[in-house]
Amino acid sequence: MHTVWKGAISFGLVNIPIKMFTATENKDIKFRFLHKTCNTPLNYKKVCPNCNQEVKEEDIVRGYEYEPGHFVVLNEADLEAVQKQPGVRNIEILDFVNLSEIDPVYFDKSYYLSPQDTGGKAYNLLRQAMNDTGRIAIARVTIRSKQTLAALRVYKNALVMETLFYASEVRPTAQIPGLPEKTDTQAKELDIAVKLIDSLTAAFEPEKYTDEYSTALTVLIQKKIEGKEVQVAPQAPKQNVIDLMEALKASLQEAKKKTPAEKSGTKKKSTGKAV
Repeated sequence: MHTVWKGAISFGLVNIPIKMFTATENKDIKFRFLHKTCNTPLNYKKVCPNCNQEVKEEDIVRGYEYEPGHFVVLNEADLEAVQKQPGVRNIEILDFVNLSEIDPVYFDKSYYLSPQDTGGKAYNLLRQAMNDTGRIAIARVTIRSKQTLAALRVYKNALVMETLFYASEVRPTAQIPGLPEKTDTQAKELDIAVKLIDSLTAAFEPEKYTDEYSTALTVLIQKKIEGKEVQVAPQAPKQNVIDLMEALKASLQEAKKKTPAEKSGTKKKSTGKAV
C-alpha cells in the first residue's frame, strides 16, 4: 500500500506516530475519450477565455466566487493562517462515543492507520482499550489543507479512520420532495412485510455481493478485443403488480422457495457440498 499521509494520533498526553493508507479503491472501468475519426486520445488544456491562451499550473490561483463574476483570491499562506496549528499533522481525539450513535449517512471515506517505527506499543494500547470498551473515537484532522471530522475505530486487527461529514453538510430530510405523509398502516400488510423481512434476513457477507455491471462490461470488452459477435439477451417481461398486499404475498412466497444456501449466496457443486 502507498502511504498517503504521515502524522500522529493525539490521545490525551499520548502521541502515537502513524502512517495512513487508503482503505478502499474504486473498481470502476474507466474510459478515455477518443477522436471519432482517428481514435486518438483527446487532451484537455486549461485555457483562459479572456486572454485566449493556455494557462500553466504555476499561474493558477484559488478564487472564491462570492457573487457572480466577483472573486476573493486566496494563496497558501492565507489557508495556513486559518488553520488551528499550521504545520502540525495530528489526528486529535475529541470524544469517545458508541458506534451505534452515528448514522451511516455521516461516513465519507475510510483509511487504514498503522504505527510508525516508534509507535507500536502506544498504537496497540489504544487499539486494545477501544476494543475492550466498545467505543470509537471522534477526532479532528487536517488533510491537504482541509480540516475534517473523523471517527477512529477498530477493524479486525487495525485502527481505521473514517472521515465524517459535518452536521451542516448533511441535508435535512425535510428537503426531500415527494415523501409520503404518515398514514395508517394496515395490520395484515405490516404483518406480511415483517415476515418477508424475516425470511430474507441473513448474516452480512460482503464477499457475496458483486458488481454485476462491471463484470458484464469486462466480458463485453474482452469479446470485442477477441473480435467475437456480442449477443444481447432479451429483456425479461415487466410485471405490473398493483395491489400492495398481493406484491407482499408474492415476494414472501418467492423468499420461502429459496434454500438456505441461496440466501447466503453460496453455490453447490455436483457433489452437493457448499463452496
